[in-house]
Parts: sequence; structure tokens; C-alpha cells
Amino acid sequence: MSQTNAVSSASELQMDFMKLLVTQLQNQNPLEPMDNQDMAAQLAQFSQLQQLENMNSSFGQVLKAVQTDYAGSLMGKDVSFVGTASDGTLETKTGRVEEVVLGGDDITLLVGNYQVRLADVLSIRD
Repeated sequence: MSQTNAVSSASELQMDFMKLLVTQLQNQNPLEPMDNQDMAAQLAQFSQLQQLENMNSSFGQVLKAVQTDYAGSLMGKDVSFVGTASDGTLETKTGRVEEVVLGGDDITLLVGNYQVRLADVLSIRD
């Protein structure tokens, strides 16, 4: 689930709750009305959920910025990663980072003829 979807789903959940609450208030038994404290506690919980979702989205944006800066700092450095050998087996390869490609949710390093995800870097040398 993406960050935007999580925030919108929290907002939608809160709207659904408000619709349910209004319906309950309209159809409640006048001799046994809803408890105001329970209603306020539920509203507070939904508000906290929405704030947590917003904070999670903000942290995701900060993480992306840090990863982008980190990837840029790898330009011109030698990195080790797992690559496929000519016989199809996996082996540790080393090469110089020539380019950083920022696109979508993933950061890719161009190392020789290989495209290496930032998360797949095993070691870094100057």
C-alpha cells in the first residue's frame, strides 16, 4: 500500500465512522442515548490514526530523500553486488558507479553493464 493510499484510507475510514455515528444518533433509543464519553473516545482514536498515517507518510518522504542523497554519494565509488556470471551462476561482482537512476520507488545504480538496486549493494570502496 502506498503512503497516499494509507492516508486517504484513514480519511475515508473517519468519514465512514462519522456517517455511522450520525445514523446511530438519528436512530438511537431516546430512553437510552449514546454515551458521550464513548463517542468522544472513538473520535479521538480515529484522529490519532489519521495523524499516525500522516506521520508515516512524512517519514517515507524523508527516507526517500536520504536514500537519494546516499545514492548520489556513491558516484565514482566501487561497489560490490551479486550479479549473474556468463554461465548463469550468481557471483559477487565489483564495479564503479557511473550513474544513479531515480525513478519510481527504486533507486538504481549503473555499474558497468549492470543495473544494481541500491538495496542490493553489499560493500562500498573509494
